[in-house]
Amino acid sequence: MLRFTKKQQLYFLLCVWCLVVNWSSAETEESEGGPMEKTEKAALYSTVQGFVGDSWNGSYLFPDPCGWTPIQGVTCDLFDDLWYVTALSFGSMRDNSLACTEIPVIRPQLFELKHLKSLSLFNCFTSPNQYLASVSDEKWLDLSKNLETLEIRSNPGLIGELPSFITSLTNLQSLVVLENRLTGLLPENLAKLTRLRRLVLSGNRFTGRIPEVYGLTGLLILDLSRNFFSGPLPLSVGGLSSLLKLDVSNNYLEGKVPIELQFLKNLTLLDLRNNRFSGGLTKEIQEMSSLVELVLSSNHLEGDLTGIEWRNLKNLVVLDLSNTGLKGEIPWSILELKKLRFLGLSNNSLGGKLFPQMETKMPCLNALYVNGNNISGELKFSKKFYERMGRRLGAWGNPNLCYHGDEIKNLRDHAPFGVNQCKRMKAVTLA
Repeated sequence: MLRFTKKQQLYFLLCVWCLVVNWSSAETEESEGGPMEKTEKAALYSTVQGFVGDSWNGSYLFPDPCGWTPIQGVTCDLFDDLWYVTALSFGSMRDNSLACTEIPVIRPQLFELKHLKSLSLFNCFTSPNQYLASVSDEKWLDLSKNLETLEIRSNPGLIGELPSFITSLTNLQSLVVLENRLTGLLPENLAKLTRLRRLVLSGNRFTGRIPEVYGLTGLLILDLSRNFFSGPLPLSVGGLSSLLKLDVSNNYLEGKVPIELQFLKNLTLLDLRNNRFSGGLTKEIQEMSSLVELVLSSNHLEGDLTGIEWRNLKNLVVLDLSNTGLKGEIPWSILELKKLRFLGLSNNSLGGKLFPQMETKMPCLNALYVNGNNISGELKFSKKFYERMGRRLGAWGNPNLCYHGDEIKNLRDHAPFGVNQCKRMKAVTLA
């Protein structure tokens, strides 16, 4: 049996004590992460109180706002072993976001959060007549070095113009100003934001012309829908070579659809509906082979469908040309859209007949609207096709169109709505 002297025993106990202390200290540091500077903490608390009210004091947070019990809607990251705020989200957009008080205030301390990358304000400004521009542009410049995402959504009390400081936030990759009550013209130098990947200004009351967008070559999503923009669509849109989605629907845009759109080789969605475009279907659309959804309804396009090589648009799933003043007949080549699920041609002046081969040549088609035209003759689709389409077959408002009742006998629920059954002439036998 080993025996230790008292000196050896004391030395052994001292070593054990040192190990325990070091392990406890390491565990504490790991569990707490790094500390937060007092100035950063004070700036964060004041910012939060400005949005959610002074009654909030963060007393339940331990050991700091980014420790074991972080603040809802606040994201932190470590820089030089210290916690700094990198993202703020106020409003009820996410489960972990802080709800805003009735009249929130953007306090100056927000602009002391130098590492802030993302700021989201959802349904915060609900009381009438509130302005983003109440804070000086110089303050917003303090965030320009790191801010990459700015989202201002669903604030019915937010009025005024889009503040000029926006164009100074040159590191922005996502700018979403959605469903507020902002008005006025867009800044002419919006194209300074060359790092943008997403630009969404939908659902406001912006007016005037859409500014040129030269330089936004990395832009993936451009959504300016549901505003009051007028004038032509800028030709520079054709230079947005990375663009995946272009939506300028529900405005007052006019002129011809720019032929420059043919250069958008990655575009999957083109939505120009409810505008005042004219001049017919530009043939260059057929060069946009990446398109999945093409929506041009409710414009004054006129012309016909025969000038387009439809087979080039082999990826189309949605094609809506309703209420565009189209004339002529539906061309056979449109049957080459094998992936098409929705075909909208209603409320035009189209004549001719519907091809019964649609049900076999277009196997994915499950919505066909040709109502309000001059299509004539007999619908010769099978019972299976009528069952597949149901009420998604819109053919009413074609006075010279009828259906063959024998095909859908005992299936009245699947008879094409608003279309009469064809009358059969009985042979007369003379005695």
